[in-house]
Amino acid sequence: MDKLILGRYIPGQSFIHRLDPRTKLLAMFIFIGIIFWANNVITNVIMLVFTLFVVLLSQIPFHFFIGGLKPMIGLILFTTIFQMLFTQGGTVIWSFAFLKITDYSLSQAGLIFMRFVLIIFFSTLLTLTTMPLSLADAVESLLKPLERFKVPVHEIGLMLSLSLRFVPTLMDDTTRIMNAQRARGVDFGEGNLIERVKSVIPILIPLFASSFKRADALATAMEARGYQGGDGRSKFRQLKWQGKDSISLMILIGLGILLFFLKSP
Repeated sequence: MDKLILGRYIPGQSFIHRLDPRTKLLAMFIFIGIIFWANNVITNVIMLVFTLFVVLLSQIPFHFFIGGLKPMIGLILFTTIFQMLFTQGGTVIWSFAFLKITDYSLSQAGLIFMRFVLIIFFSTLLTLTTMPLSLADAVESLLKPLERFKVPVHEIGLMLSLSLRFVPTLMDDTTRIMNAQRARGVDFGEGNLIERVKSVIPILIPLFASSFKRADALATAMEARGYQGGDGRSKFRQLKWQGKDSISLMILIGLGILLFFLKSP
């Protein structure tokens, strides 16, 4: 649980830390969009160099990004192997029954693997350099135009803020419950898959119970303080868009244009 990246913020004064959270959130969406134009060796090398440069610019130790990759490694390998075995086309390199590996399937598997890694690195960068509450404020600010269509933007931002705020608390509760169950003789690492799944049940039930109790206590506290939504409320944390934010997005858009012209047909 101590290695969980979600909701973890590492304080710093790097260029990436000082960017507006809206800039980093928009950059994340743009990055996910343009990475699908990286479909050959040249474009993938460009994306890899750019991502590593941004990581170095954040001044965050590289092992944090590896830590963000570890929880997803199973899904990445499964998707890559599935792509490698079942993609049709190209020269057959190896075959067994209905399974075939071709040069084209290998290249596609490599592309999928690279996209997963780069997206996880970039999203980890967003999490580590942006305070959770600032990220929630950025979401609320970007969704502000939807208020014309009666979308409850403030409520969405509030739910996101509370969710991110209580991630560490839920992790602490999980650790506490697991330690209590271990003291009662429960071993979470032994047995087959079914037995391991059953051993999780003594964690989930008290975790859900404590979560509902905490949510009820929070709702009661908000009502006691007269909370009535976002109408007429001021904000303690003020977001300020600066020139460096515009320049950063322009660089990313320029990278996307470069990838568009260098991508394979």
